[in-house]
Amino acid sequence: MSHKLGMEGKLFRNAGTYAIPDWKEMKNVKDLTLTLEKGEADLTTRGNAGWKATVGTLKEGSIEFEMVWDTEDEGFTALQNAWFGDTPVEMAVMDGPITASGSQGLRATMSVISFSRKEPLEEAMTASISIKPTYAEHAPEWMKVT
Repeated sequence: MSHKLGMEGKLFRNAGTYAIPDWKEMKNVKDLTLTLEKGEADLTTRGNAGWKATVGTLKEGSIEFEMVWDTEDEGFTALQNAWFGDTPVEMAVMDGPITASGSQGLRATMSVISFSRKEPLEEAMTASISIKPTYAEHAPEWMKVT
């Protein structure tokens, strides 16, 4: 039996091209949630013996995470600039190092949807960030390192 701890997960930003990626690990990331869902279509018929029948339709995904508010951090600044400039950024959220055989996760060109600042009195200032796949040349993919 195998398991992964949350702290083993990695978030990467591509500073290169899609064909020749230059993955930069974003180490200034705190708690992260990868949400993968599908829309639903109702296929219920009288022949289902009183059971609803559902099929998944369009896939959707989002990545929500926090970063320490550090304007000298390259990854933080890239996401901040992407939010203000309405520019996409290619990301990969992996369950381990992006070069390690067996690592897997979502690779997608993303739009920064939310970039909010939290200022708790006794904690570090943080940014709460939400990113979602956007219109791009390459569709989101589940990436597995071989």
